Amino acid sequence: MLLCSGLSTPDNLKKTLLSWSSGKDSAWALHILRRRSDIDVAALVTTFNSSADRVAMHAVRRELVLAQAEAAGLPLWQVELPWPCSNAEYESRMSDLCRRAAAEHIAAFAFGDLFLQDIRDYRVRQLQGTGLEPLFPVWQLPTGQLARDMIAAGVKAKVTCVDPAKLPRSFAGRDFDDRFLADLPESADRCGENGEFHTFVYDAPVFTAPLQVCTGEIVERDGFVFADVVSAKATIG
Repeated sequence: MLLCSGLSTPDNLKKTLLSWSSGKDSAWALHILRRRSDIDVAALVTTFNSSADRVAMHAVRRELVLAQAEAAGLPLWQVELPWPCSNAEYESRMSDLCRRAAAEHIAAFAFGDLFLQDIRDYRVRQLQGTGLEPLFPVWQLPTGQLARDMIAAGVKAKVTCVDPAKLPRSFAGRDFDDRFLADLPESADRCGENGEFHTFVYDAPVFTAPLQVCTGEIVERDGFVFADVVSAKATIG
């Protein structure tokens, strides 16, 4: 792993990219990073399925992610992925992103991973030799308490994807709130870190104002249940 304090900005802040899935863990990672005196979050990074014009896995519409970035007051670096996308193609596109980051004097790349060691190890390997330091601001935070802390702090999110092998289909489209946590089976991680569910954040401490959204169609495809989230403004009239 390469440590890149030498690429800090003149005011001694470490310019950092944040991987932004559109979900609660990304929002909480940004919340933590913004409280650190040594970090300057320079941009959010999101990978999009170009065919569907949505975030991969979370299936969130591109325009809503752009609205999140605006509410967070940050530019969004968009990585376009074909569908289907091989791992080699994914890594090639991410390498392009890393070269851009190095050219713009970015020193670190942060991720909202909680406790999946294989994912963390993969990210560290991929950043070796790029000049970017991997950061994991929410790593190993106890997820039961973390979920409650997020909700108490004002994180509001909708469940956009459910793995029906791990959760009932009815959880798709629900709000991530105290009642949601109470209804989760004991086997489910409270933050969905084992892939039980994914979320879209429409309000958080890092936003200047909440996004006005509502739940649209719920469909099942590719073995997952997806709840579409749409702008409330788009439903008017």
